[in-house]
Amino acid sequence: MGWPHEPADARGYDGTGPGPVTPDGCAVEHWLRLRPGPEPEIIASAVPAGATILELGCGVGRLTHPLIERGFTVTAVDESPEMLAHVRGARPVRSSIEDLALGEERFDVALLASFLVHNGDPGVRAGMLRACQRHVADGGRVLIQREGEDWHLRVPRETRTEHGVTRVASADPVDANTSSILVEYEYDDARWTQRFLSYRYTPRSFEAALAAAGLAVDAVLTEDGTWVRARPV
Repeated sequence: MGWPHEPADARGYDGTGPGPVTPDGCAVEHWLRLRPGPEPEIIASAVPAGATILELGCGVGRLTHPLIERGFTVTAVDESPEMLAHVRGARPVRSSIEDLALGEERFDVALLASFLVHNGDPGVRAGMLRACQRHVADGGRVLIQREGEDWHLRVPRETRTEHGVTRVASADPVDANTSSILVEYEYDDARWTQRFLSYRYTPRSFEAALAAAGLAVDAVLTEDGTWVRARPV
């Protein structure tokens, strides 16, 4: 049985459950419970030791903190002050990703994780990739986490951990390439939902989006293709 949830706002994003919820529907308290998984090791193995990392959409520091522990210097960017309040050991910057402007500052690595590259707004998607390109150093790299090719079709599905269940409950078509995704998070003591819009890339449209931002795929980092490394061109 699905959980009651409020209708998504006009942009297609909302979230329910205890604690503060960001404009894109992320519940801060839920993200504080999530463990980092394999992502920090994937990132660390793809970039030079001790690199400077611009982490775009850092949230509560789920990846920030393990990266700092591995010796990276991290500038952590998020538009939510409630999220940034939990980040430790990094330089925090409050900004939307697409509007980020750090002058002439450049980084060895620009990191766009959490499937943010699939944002349902085409202007925001393009702006995120341009932000990566304009802040990465010559010879630097951009790391992007993207969805699996069948993720909008393989629903419902769920992942269980010792702490709770994450359930992708539905993926309702909005247009030919965009779905409205409903995710449910269930723990013994709390429940959250998040609804957001997700754009489905084909391999060709993904490469075209990168090219429009002055980037090109440098390497596919994981067997499932969800992590890629790009370079400025």
